[in-house]
Amino acid sequence: MKDPYRVIKNPITTEKAVRLMESENKLIFIVNNDSSKKDIKDAVEKVFKVKIIKVNTLITPKGLKKAYITLSPETPALDVATQLGLI
Repeated sequence: MKDPYRVIKNPITTEKAVRLMESENKLIFIVNNDSSKKDIKDAVEKVFKVKIIKVNTLITPKGLKKAYITLSPETPALDVATQLGLI
């Protein structure tokens, strides 16, 4: 398993990201371009101790890899964002 702190680079805190946290229970992170969905899922579960339902990834026009992470209903995304100091 890869080091979780090498997989996850930083969280996204835009208005859209906050709206997704509130409405769809999702978190958005910039991740290492070499990371697979499984690597991302394992890293986030290990670091934040949450259960993940789904991971979607996207390569931005700037060449960064974004991961949209859907959390299980038992763990609200806002709680994780508060733990990170985003909100």
